[in-house]
Amino acid sequence: MDFKLCDNPWDKEEIQAIQSVIDSDMYTMGKNVAEYEKEFAAHFGAKYAVQVSSGSTANLLAIATLVYSGRLERGSEVIVPAVSWSTTYAPLEQYGMKFIFVDINKETLNLDVDAVKRAVTPNTKMIFAVNLLGNSCDYDELLKICDEHNIILIEDNCESLGAKYRGKFLGTIGLMGTYSTFYSHHMCTMEGGVVVTDDKELYEYMLSIRAHGWTRNLPKDSTIYEKKNDPFYESFNFIVPGFNLRPLEMEGAIGLKQLQKIDKMISNRRSNAQYFMSKMEKYSEIRTQKEVGESSWFGFSLVLTGSLKDKRSKLVEALQKANIECRPIVAGNFTRNPVIKFMQYDIPEILINADEIHEQGLFIGNHSSDNKAQIDYFIETLDDFLRK
Repeated sequence: MDFKLCDNPWDKEEIQAIQSVIDSDMYTMGKNVAEYEKEFAAHFGAKYAVQVSSGSTANLLAIATLVYSGRLERGSEVIVPAVSWSTTYAPLEQYGMKFIFVDINKETLNLDVDAVKRAVTPNTKMIFAVNLLGNSCDYDELLKICDEHNIILIEDNCESLGAKYRGKFLGTIGLMGTYSTFYSHHMCTMEGGVVVTDDKELYEYMLSIRAHGWTRNLPKDSTIYEKKNDPFYESFNFIVPGFNLRPLEMEGAIGLKQLQKIDKMISNRRSNAQYFMSKMEKYSEIRTQKEVGESSWFGFSLVLTGSLKDKRSKLVEALQKANIECRPIVAGNFTRNPVIKFMQYDIPEILINADEIHEQGLFIGNHSSDNKAQIDYFIETLDDFLRK
């Protein structure tokens, strides 16, 4: 047996969707992308959704939109968790923001709200909350902080599509939320990402920035630019610095099919997680992630403590020999990665919990289908390792 990080969530419907695009001979962003955006927004409870080429470019689009709309000035201080993926941070660096790294809660792996409170200064303009491995941040407390200090809150929800906090889908709690639909994530459109918002002005800026900064894709009643009644002129007319972050039409078509399955896939992930957590109760020196709200369980984290704290490399070797895929918990303590030399940042407190998972943490996969047999295989492998 083997235990991969993810399973393939496609069936004949996704292949047929790809073929329908081939048959149409229209490969660039078109009607399927537009319909997918509409249905994605409706499914997750947002007013607007914009599909892009990846979760990473979703983050880039969100930050660029805040800058060019005047909501966030270059050089602003932004609070970020010390544990996340590299492209949570990269767009902030690209727009000259100053990072304020705060520690995570060792149980939930998300922002430590007490550390956030201590890190807020009069210069704090935004909190970029990250919902790690399917799990929600404590949004009651984060929203209180933001309301009290007039701070923008946005969500990197690339690892937590389908998760909820107090009945509300993650990604729709802040001013903007980003998602990834890369192969190993909850929904798979090959590559792909989405940004959602309820703010019409931000939505329109995203439409322009996604495609070169031009006006072509803006609605006729745009609030950010008065379009001329001249399609020729508006075809190559630019109002903001932009990129080419557009998805393929195939990705929109696949996304429409995946949306029909997402509730069942999240249900399977939650069922797998319940089984996994019950099996892990007997290990007093392995800490798993504490659920906040309704996690969509991207994967299963393991933090080795006590007599096991120095044995991660040996456990990883044992898992690899057993064909059980595992990874670090995202980038661990991101400030310990060499890329940090390119960033302007401050670390107001020692990142104790981020350091712990950097050195003692790992995660194994969860699937969109029933993978309890693979979990049993992992438990057998773990028991063999601990007996040695």
